[in-house]
Amino acid sequence: MPSSVTQVQPADSASALNHFESYLTFETDCWDVHDAMAKGPDFVLIDVRSPELYGRSHVPGAINIPHGKIIESRMAPYPQETLFVVYCAGPHCNGGHKGAIRLARLSRPVKLMVGGLTGWIDEGFELA
Repeated sequence: MPSSVTQVQPADSASALNHFESYLTFETDCWDVHDAMAKGPDFVLIDVRSPELYGRSHVPGAINIPHGKIIESRMAPYPQETLFVVYCAGPHCNGGHKGAIRLARLSRPVKLMVGGLTGWIDEGFELA
């Protein structure tokens, strides 16, 4: 009798490759963001939580724009091709997704930093 893992057959390799490569176009992780921030980022990191939470702690180098405040006039100072990486509190929070949706609706390139602040802490990285 197959296990719950093997009960559903895995995708063929070509489909799996397409899926996992596609996944990385939408998301990045804390380790890659940390590495890029140390080298001089080629993106803008946005903490989409409230100013109060941002003030308590945030990823060094992140700016604070609560997801509900991501509007065209707020983003206008950035060139249209600027990549934004958004994060919120962690996997239990959908604020990062809400911020990503708002940026995508403004036709801005965007990725989600999976894990958010919780993931950052789990990796052992310091907070500002």
